[in-house]
Amino acid sequence: MRDGELLRARRLDLAFAPKPWRWAEGEAVRIDAHWAAIHARNPALFDGHVLLLHSGALDGDIFRGAYLETRFSRFIAWRDFGFPDTTMRNCFAMAGLRAEDGGWLLGVMGAHTANAGKAYFPAGTPDPGDIVGDRVDLAASVVRELKEETGLTGADVRHADDWTLVPDGNKLACIRRVDVPGSADAVRARILATLAAEAQPELADIRIVREPADLDPATMPVFILRYLTAAFAADRPGQGAP
Repeated sequence: MRDGELLRARRLDLAFAPKPWRWAEGEAVRIDAHWAAIHARNPALFDGHVLLLHSGALDGDIFRGAYLETRFSRFIAWRDFGFPDTTMRNCFAMAGLRAEDGGWLLGVMGAHTANAGKAYFPAGTPDPGDIVGDRVDLAASVVRELKEETGLTGADVRHADDWTLVPDGNKLACIRRVDVPGSADAVRARILATLAAEAQPELADIRIVREPADLDPATMPVFILRYLTAAFAADRPGQGAP
């Protein structure tokens, strides 16, 4: 997979295949010091367990891969140190939330989160809750993250059958388009009402993106910019949707 290309996958076939993460083991002292520093600044962060992709490739129209389990402190250090172990990928699922009037809805992460101020689709790093038998179920992750972050359930939306894969260095966003009835303004108001009822919502706001001029490289990750740029291009006559 090359950065800049968007790939279509009919299905994700992802295994849970645990093995030692040699880089994290070798950098344990440095990682623990890094975690102590960032946790002191933001005590709301929790050193739970997450899943990282240690192998993966597109096989025809099926993306096949395998995950190992590690601690969040190991993952965040790997990210903050510039992804020094290039054999690993943060492969995560996102709900490409689009309202009936064509507006895309992004969540703005709250100040207490690890990505404060960033704006992207409802998503989450896979964790052990996504393991079913010996498989990792990113489709279920999309449903869960959408519910947790916005209050929208499967009864409120329609999920696309396929996925768009957006590589960005050692990150791989697996985006499943999710259509929701109503205008973008109405959906935003509904989500904000849900957030207002929560003691500590993960999202601080909902941002609507209607056209390329709404894209913001300062707050939107590269994979979001690439996906939405392709989506706007696909909206032109004669093009296909992402």
